[in-house]
Amino acid sequence: MGSVILAQVSTTALALWLLVAFVLGGAATYGILTMMAKRRRGEAREQAADIIRAAEDRSKEIVRAAEVETKATFLARQEEFEKEAASTRNEIREAEKRLDKREDQLERKLDMLGIKERNVEKAEGKIQERSTQIEQKEKEIDDLLAQGRNQLLKITQLSMDDAKQQLFDRLEQELEHECSEIVSKRVNEAQDEAEQRSRDIVITAIQRFAAGHTAEATVGTIDIPNDEMKGRVIGREGRNIRAFEKATGVDVIVDDTPGVILLTCFDPVRKEIGRQAMNKLIHDGRIHPTRIEEVVEEVRAAVEKEIVEVGKKAAMEANVQGLDRKLIDLLGRLHYRTSYGQNVLRHSIEVAFLCQIMADELSLNGTLARRCGLLHDIGKAVDREIEGGHPAIGEEICRKFKERPEVLNAVAGHHGDVPATSPYTPLVAAADTISAARPGGRRESLERYIKRLRELEDIAKSFAGVRQAYAIQAGREVRVIVDANRVNDDSAMRIARDVAKKIEADMTYPGEIKVTLLREVRAVEYAR
Repeated sequence: MGSVILAQVSTTALALWLLVAFVLGGAATYGILTMMAKRRRGEAREQAADIIRAAEDRSKEIVRAAEVETKATFLARQEEFEKEAASTRNEIREAEKRLDKREDQLERKLDMLGIKERNVEKAEGKIQERSTQIEQKEKEIDDLLAQGRNQLLKITQLSMDDAKQQLFDRLEQELEHECSEIVSKRVNEAQDEAEQRSRDIVITAIQRFAAGHTAEATVGTIDIPNDEMKGRVIGREGRNIRAFEKATGVDVIVDDTPGVILLTCFDPVRKEIGRQAMNKLIHDGRIHPTRIEEVVEEVRAAVEKEIVEVGKKAAMEANVQGLDRKLIDLLGRLHYRTSYGQNVLRHSIEVAFLCQIMADELSLNGTLARRCGLLHDIGKAVDREIEGGHPAIGEEICRKFKERPEVLNAVAGHHGDVPATSPYTPLVAAADTISAARPGGRRESLERYIKRLRELEDIAKSFAGVRQAYAIQAGREVRVIVDANRVNDDSAMRIARDVAKKIEADMTYPGEIKVTLLREVRAVEYAR
């Protein structure tokens, strides 16, 4: 027990000693730290004082540098200002010089204006004086003219109206002369400009399209083996020939001509049916009314079928698409139609290709030009059945089948019956003329040929001043000789043009006709 107590007392004393030692150590440490802090504050104060002194020195240096820089800038600005001021003073002096110069110029101009005003006043005075003199002279001239007019009227014994009429007649002659000169000049210019181009296009079209000569005309005669066949064709009391004419609508002429029977009909298709039927009957040898009707029906069916095939081939050859079946049928009928010996279908195909070539040269629609050319004579397929010319009939047919306006105008106007409203109409007219006028293109009967020549000469002779007219070159040219005393050179041009227009209006002819007018003065004297 006592030992325990002793141990507790020892432990307590040790703790007290430790506590005292800890307190003393802390006090010593605090003292040391306090001393160190004081020392550091002193050092800090010294460093702060050093920094302040350095800053003051730096600020003084900066102030001195700024003062130096400010003085330098001021001096530079002052120098620049002085330079600008000097320049401004120079400019002001130059401006003053220019103003002084202008003032001098203005003063000189004012002096010149004063001189000119005085000159103008003098000129006005002279003009006024001259005007007065002119008025007096005009009055004197009017008096002289009146006296001269009265003297002329007395000398010529003409009234005022007669004198005016003579003056008007003279003016009319002068105007006619001037108009003739202007017309001649314009015509020559147009011909010079267009002739070469049109010639090139036509020559190109002719060279690029090569067509054969005229196809055979529709045959109108039937060869028979012997004259005995004529009696069989006629039949007892003419029953066979009457049955044939009734079935075909073709007139049969059996005359004394050996080995030939003639067939006549205004319809070329019916004529072809009659020709084929008669040939078949003659080769068959059985000729009687019943057989005639059978053969005619067979031939008619065959010809109708052939017409459609020919029309289709023509459309394919001309490369024209979209034609109505009725138009194709009419094209086929043109195969049996001739004009001056020229097969109309071959002529239409030829015109179609010529139109395309010329249209291509002119940068037009070649397909439309071909269509216009192929259909331009479509009216000839039915012109023997319908009253009117084939251009008007063809236009009506094409309008019925809703063809384009260009086609309608080309069909109606390719002979000049209606004005051309599209460029394809003159192309068709030119191609139609080329096809008809080429060598071997067409032919006509002797009677019609002589009649046409006489008509040409009569038209030319109908004009005043024409002494004689001659048709030459197979009617493709007419030479007109005028009286040189009645017709001058200017009027000759007008008469030639009027003759050509009258021929176009009054005549129908293939191709074109050249009008050549001749005027010459012949002086004849005799030495005796």
